[in-house]
Amino acid sequence: MSHNEVIVGIDLGTTNSEVAALVGDRPRVLGPVDTKMLPSCVGFSPQGQLLIGEAARNQLLVYPEMTVRSVKRKMGTDERFEIGNKTFTPPEISAFILRELVQWAQQELHAEVTKAVITVPAYFSDAQRQATREAGQIAGLEVVRILNEPTAASLAYGFGDDAHRTAMVYDLGGGTFDVSIVSIESDVTEVLASHGNNSLGGDDFDHLILDRLLREFQTRHGVDLRDRSPVSYARLRWAAEEAKKRLSSEQYTRVREEALATAPDGKSLHLDLELSRQEYEAMIRSLVESTLESVFQTIEDAGKQPADIDVILLVGGSTRTPLVREMLEEHVGAPVRQDIHPDLCVALGAGLLASRLAGHDVDRVLVDVSPYSFGPSHLGIVDGEPYPYCYRPIIKRNTPLPVTRTERYFTAAPYQKVIEVSVFQGDDSDALRNILVGNFTVEGLTPVAEGNEVLCRMGLDLDGILKVEAVEKRTGLSKHIMIKDAIKPKSEAALAQARSRLRRLYSGRLDVTEAAWEDGPQTSLEPASDTSQATQMTQADPEMDAVVAAAHRLIERSRQLLAGIHNEDKEEIIDLHEKIQEAIDTSDRQALSTGVDALQELLFFIEGK
Repeated sequence: MSHNEVIVGIDLGTTNSEVAALVGDRPRVLGPVDTKMLPSCVGFSPQGQLLIGEAARNQLLVYPEMTVRSVKRKMGTDERFEIGNKTFTPPEISAFILRELVQWAQQELHAEVTKAVITVPAYFSDAQRQATREAGQIAGLEVVRILNEPTAASLAYGFGDDAHRTAMVYDLGGGTFDVSIVSIESDVTEVLASHGNNSLGGDDFDHLILDRLLREFQTRHGVDLRDRSPVSYARLRWAAEEAKKRLSSEQYTRVREEALATAPDGKSLHLDLELSRQEYEAMIRSLVESTLESVFQTIEDAGKQPADIDVILLVGGSTRTPLVREMLEEHVGAPVRQDIHPDLCVALGAGLLASRLAGHDVDRVLVDVSPYSFGPSHLGIVDGEPYPYCYRPIIKRNTPLPVTRTERYFTAAPYQKVIEVSVFQGDDSDALRNILVGNFTVEGLTPVAEGNEVLCRMGLDLDGILKVEAVEKRTGLSKHIMIKDAIKPKSEAALAQARSRLRRLYSGRLDVTEAAWEDGPQTSLEPASDTSQATQMTQADPEMDAVVAAAHRLIERSRQLLAGIHNEDKEEIIDLHEKIQEAIDTSDRQALSTGVDALQELLFFIEGK
């Protein structure tokens, strides 16, 4: 192959798809938006316009019958999709997605793209692999390699030295799951065994939440939306997916959907429900546990024991669910890594191989991660005595940036009105052996007899700015601190100061524990019994959250008008929905404000007719 030849790597996913190629001396995921992910949705508007990606995903809420999602689960089958008066095979639908990704690559690389490496689950059958290759051909691509996703992931993690490693690649995406044991030595990656389920993934988690929402609505209002309203059903399915994502990093999320149906008396029927991570994980536990059967079957098929596994690599967006990591750590015991973006690492690995096939000498993939762990100290028990400097991190080192995590704590004493939050950097279970990076006080808590729940949220951005916020759950009372340069190496003076403080405080440890017993509960936190951790790729911003919430309410209001207005107005509303959603996705406040103003003006005109 020509050294100047362009070959791209493509992850054709169930929920999202990505394309990567060599930029400079490293593979990079390409695309016009910050996420670099194309929703794997294809549809046609009522006017016959082809919609791919975000536009098609948005249309699911209005015209679900005109939109196809999760086509990857149908690859290799004879199923057909009827959209309007057109019929498509799964490879044809996938070809639309591939063609859009090629356009993204060509626009960013300023070069024609005709060749690609496309990834598939290691557990894909021959028919599914052939269907994937056919999709590439329909899209006008020469598919130079069909690459197993676990192999791509191991390439992305950059195991390129001479040391031999046995890795488990645990890949839980939107619609498929597979686990592979791979042997890695130098540039050779060999898949020793694979197992999985081509019909298990985040979509199934969504359906469990969706069933919960539908049951709640039927209990409250006596209306079954499954049969009554395809549009309302699609809205709840969307809400379920968004709730799942938030519960991967937050302890609670609220689902609010207005005017889902109309009562006989003409009253609009709404749904307003709070879901906790604890409830969500109870829903999905049996599904996650079922993956362990594949895990141990694969280890056995590879002729290995759990102790032989050197590292577990997490791949796929659904591995952000904290329960997944907890179960793997508990049952396998090997260190778990997720320091390459779980949604992007397969595409990056495919891009790495594509670059090598094009004749380039490529270094390993580079992804920014947090080099340190961060968390608050809390009151706990050490050697049978209360101790106010217990510690466990909320953000763990090697977590991809940007990141936000939330953990639950409870006040330590009845009727406590004040807490002090001390934030440390490090991994030691004793906060005093770590580095103090900041502290603040939250006053005015609601005095309650039992423990008052407080959410501690930490966000770390690409610039190394750490934002820590403590929120009283029952009232929303909050206080926060911004810490600059949190991930810069600490000076020797700072380390010496920490060591000195440790010696000083430990020298009078008996006095400290006695003081903690008498005074500590008035200013300390106790950890919640649920110690789960989580990952999210956005930083908390209360002001932006309020603007986004108002935009969503306006979108919901406008959706209720779509069925009874002229096509021109309908098209303009849907177009504004897409612009507003794009502004939300890219955190573009100016574009969001412009889109909201335009939609408000249009609604004023329509409603005044």
